[in-house]
Formats: sequence, C-alpha cells, structure tokens
Amino acid sequence: MLALSVALAAVPAWATESPAKPASRAQATAIIAEARKILAPHGIDRTEKVRIGGIDQWVSIRGMDRRNPVLIFLHGGPGYVATPMSWYFGRGWEEYFTVVHWDQRASGRTHLLTDPEKIRPTLSAEQALADAEALIAWARETLGKEKVFIVGHSGGSWLGLHMTQRRPEWLHGYVGVGQVVNTREGERRGWVFAMDAARRDGNAEAMRELEAIAPYPAPGKPIKIEDLYTQRRWVAHYGGTMAYRRDNNADSALARLSPDYSDEESRRVWEGNSFATPILLPQMLDHDPNFRELAVPIILFAGRHDINVNADVGAEWLARLKAPEKHIVWFENSAHMPMTEEPGKFFLSLVQYLRPIAERAGDVPR
Repeated sequence: MLALSVALAAVPAWATESPAKPASRAQATAIIAEARKILAPHGIDRTEKVRIGGIDQWVSIRGMDRRNPVLIFLHGGPGYVATPMSWYFGRGWEEYFTVVHWDQRASGRTHLLTDPEKIRPTLSAEQALADAEALIAWARETLGKEKVFIVGHSGGSWLGLHMTQRRPEWLHGYVGVGQVVNTREGERRGWVFAMDAARRDGNAEAMRELEAIAPYPAPGKPIKIEDLYTQRRWVAHYGGTMAYRRDNNADSALARLSPDYSDEESRRVWEGNSFATPILLPQMLDHDPNFRELAVPIILFAGRHDINVNADVGAEWLARLKAPEKHIVWFENSAHMPMTEEPGKFFLSLVQYLRPIAERAGDVPR
C-alpha cells in the first residue's frame, strides 16, 4: 500500500485533470527543448551564425561530452535542412558524438539571413563544395579535433563524397545516406519504377505524365528540373521516398515542432528548398561523384525501398569501390529517410560502425 501511495504522489497534478485544449506551438517546443536540454558537465550546446563563403550561415553544435568524436551532418536537398527535424531523430547521437548541424547556403534559417537575389549568383556546385570545406575546417578548429566524421544525406551525400576525395586527411570516415552516385542511371531506374507501379495501379494520370518526359533522362542532354520533379512525384507516390507512404510529409512536418526554429522560421523553413533546388540540383547531377577509389572508410546506410536516390545503384558502386574499409547497412523498412523511418537502427548503426574507428584513433573520452 505504501508503494502505491508513493507512486500516486509522483504523478503531476495536470495528469489527473481533464484534457486541456491543444497547446500552442510555443508550449510544445518548450517541452521538447526542456526534455533535450544538455546539462552534463562536459556537454556543449551552441547555435551561432558563422561567416562562411562571404555570408552568415547558421550552425548548431550539440553533445553530452565535447570530448566525443565529432559528427558533421550534411543535409540534402539542396535546401532540405535537417536541423529542425534533428530533435526527433538525433537525440541519441548526442550521447556518443558531438553533432554539428549546418543550414547550408540558401537553406533553412541561413536562407532568411540574406536577400535571395544577392545569393542567387553565388549558387553553384563549386561554391557549395567550398562552403562545406570551410564549415568542416571551422568545426575542426572550434572543437579541437584533427579528424571528424561526415554523414551526408541525399544532396548532402554529393557534398560528403566529394569531401572524402578533397580532404581525406580531415576525416575518420564517411557515412552516405541515400548516396548520390551514377546519377543518370539512378534517375532512369526511378522512372522505370514509377511507370511500372503506375501500370500495375492503372493510374492513367501517372502514366500520362511519365510518358510525357520519356525518354528520361534524355540521352546526351542535361536533366530538366521539371522532368525530375515529375519523376520524383510518382516515385514518392509509390513509396520510393518514404516506405509504405505516398509522400515524405511524415519527415518534413517534424520541422513544425522544432525547438531550434522560431515560429516565423518554422513557417518559412522550406523557402530555401524551393529557391535553391532548381538552381543547384541540375549542376550536382552533371558533376557525378562516381569515384573508383577513396582513402577513408566508407559506410552506406541504404533504405531497401529507396528509389528517390536509387539504393541499388549505390550498392553496386560500393561493391566496385576501393577503400581501406567499406560497409553497407540495409534499412529494410525505409526508403530515402532512414534516420526518420528507422531512427533506432540508424543510431545503433552510427555507434556500431563509427565509434570503433574513433577508438582506434584515440578520439574518445578516457
């Protein structure tokens, strides 16, 4: 009886009251912020504007112990920021790594800092690479680390894979998620997947739109962004972006509850994505990082159902690649968003594959 009394006494008063009306976004994000607050003595929680490539860009650093190895997450898109979703998928990471999130040029909060028309002339594949290199250099110096890990997702995997070639001496290893490689073949297979699914479904609208862009991609011609959007629409509709779903709203909607973004920033979070993708993505597709040999450990996290950036194409590339260490981790219930679709397995895989590399290099707390 005593134990029961103690248990009841621990229940907060609000839990026994009638259900309240829906809380405001401010109340919801405050609860999330308090729950994920870093209070550990060696912890770090910084969000700041960093001057990169001549403009201010938002960077956050979070971790329970700043002596842990550094993990830099390069988000996709271009412009599909991960910072506002990281409260959901990334909390466990922060116990084993010092995690750096960066809103890239023309992305997320960074997009809101500078007039887009001033940024437009600077949007190029080469500038994106220069920004990534500068960000990694800043993180190494700021956190006092000779080497770091990079996790690149989708468009960020294009950046990350190039960084493994440009700056292997800076990296413990690289994780590619939805790895961009052999892009034209991936796009071709995506079209075939969507058309086959539409035919099985008897979807006249999908078949009509996909036939209108055939052959896709057109041989010897740059990929038109409008054609890519058409292909992606139907790939997503048939579960190739998030498994068993018709879109990726379950991922992107998480940004609405981000404690890292204000109400206004949350409302405008995807403006940069709409602005940057038509300019940058065709350039990235034309600069395929189809490398044959790399000097750092390479791990692919591949969604079994990922057609958005074709996972089988990535696996075939990895099989041919020469690297000091290479692995592929398959996420059987994921497509292009395994960090959201299977966050537990994603976290465990980061620890399983990356921490031993850091330990061998002496880059862990003693």
